[in-house]
Amino acid sequence: MIKLKSPEQINRIRKASVLVAEVLSELQKAVTPGVSTLELDSLARELIQERNGRPAFLGYMGFPGAICASVNEAVIHGIPNKKPLSSGDVVSIDCGIEFEGYYGDAAVTIPVGTINSQIQQLLDVTRQSLYLGIDQALPGNRINDISQAVYGHVKQHNYGVVRPYCGHGVGIDIHEDPQVPNYVGRGPNPRLKVGMVIAIEPMVNLGVDEVDLLSDEWTVVTRDRQVSAHFEHTVAIRETGPEILSVCDN
Repeated sequence: MIKLKSPEQINRIRKASVLVAEVLSELQKAVTPGVSTLELDSLARELIQERNGRPAFLGYMGFPGAICASVNEAVIHGIPNKKPLSSGDVVSIDCGIEFEGYYGDAAVTIPVGTINSQIQQLLDVTRQSLYLGIDQALPGNRINDISQAVYGHVKQHNYGVVRPYCGHGVGIDIHEDPQVPNYVGRGPNPRLKVGMVIAIEPMVNLGVDEVDLLSDEWTVVTRDRQVSAHFEHTVAIRETGPEILSVCDN
């Protein structure tokens, strides 16, 4: 069931989402060659605690981290570990925060040191596809309008689009209906209504669409082990169009 939010609830979701944006901004500054994703996770916990929030992912279905930190071929749900990042890597950081009973969710893929132009283009196209999807988050449109905007842009560049995982409703819970795929399928295609809040999150692979689940039962990797990128925003459907909630001033 899709939960429509009141203006007051959207204000509360915005507060949680701004905290996510602030934490991701600080983590982005901390990503350098030699730092580990476990150190980034520790920093995220400190930053969230300072803001009186709660890491939404920590303990969710048993997940052990405050953030998902997915390196290179890892698409999503990477478990933070002690391995140092190297120049040329990319790390996708997904962060969810609960603040005063409401949730925000966002993700960004961050280059480590200097990355090659091929991978930089993947990041650029994935980020562009996110904003093209957001542009379609209009009252009266349907979920498939978002999906088609993302998919069409990505496939112009012959990248892979992850299918088993997708965006979702968010706000009162960390994961809600509806699902927001990054491709147009045969699943539910509800009309967008004022008061909906959704997480739009393209997951785009340099190579094939297909992914595998590692033995840790969390980390999703590209089947051909080529690099993947992931960008996400929490977006409210307002009378005037989409409002990105997961942004901050700094």
